[in-house]
Amino acid sequence: MRRRLIAGNWKMYKTIPEALALVRALRADLEARPAACEVLVAPPFTALAAVAEALRGTPIAVAGQNMHWEREGAFTGEISAAMLKDAGCSHVILGHSERRHVFGEGDEAVAHKLRAASDSGLAAILCVGETLPEREAGRTLEVVERQCRALDRLAPEDVERCVLAYEPVWAIGTGKVASPSQAQEVHRHLRQHVGRSHGAAAADGLRILYGGSVKPENAAGLLAETDIDGALVGGACLQPASFLAIVRSA
Repeated sequence: MRRRLIAGNWKMYKTIPEALALVRALRADLEARPAACEVLVAPPFTALAAVAEALRGTPIAVAGQNMHWEREGAFTGEISAAMLKDAGCSHVILGHSERRHVFGEGDEAVAHKLRAASDSGLAAILCVGETLPEREAGRTLEVVERQCRALDRLAPEDVERCVLAYEPVWAIGTGKVASPSQAQEVHRHLRQHVGRSHGAAAADGLRILYGGSVKPENAAGLLAETDIDGALVGGACLQPASFLAIVRSA
């Protein structure tokens, strides 16, 4: 059985005091009522070490929101896998649509980062998803399969340690959300693709999250689908009550 994962991507929100207030509220609630699913938070870089320390000894995991593929070097403004691990991260989000479409990261760059994360021992959350014009042109499955090929550089046992996140670009921060059946179609296709590329065991073990305006009101319907193993939550993860409601849905 794949254990569900609810991950909160904080994006460029929360100072260190704000971040600590949020995770202390999450910690208190989850210690009083342990969750049946895994829980992860991805604070901004400035708050990573403080959040990881505040969560020490809890089952709540910490992720970086991005990383460079090199171990070190003259890359102003970048951060390496070793630095993320040093700050207390066990995971890293790669290929988020904002990195792809706002900052121009292509499939090749994302693949390099995925390989580096795997080599370093970080569990990567690889994001894939289509734009609205691509969906309207009937290219959704083609696009996500192309983006998913970043996994081709990994061995099957390394793929099982990764997480995929399907996040339709047209649903991120817009209030729009893919219907459970639309999301399930893509999740099933991604699992079948991984089965062809890395074998049935890797496909069966790989967790695939849905991301795109996930809220307490729609989480249960999405999570009821067979191939949806959790959620990558954006705006709704910034308040303890709404994030915890999604966790309880899982």
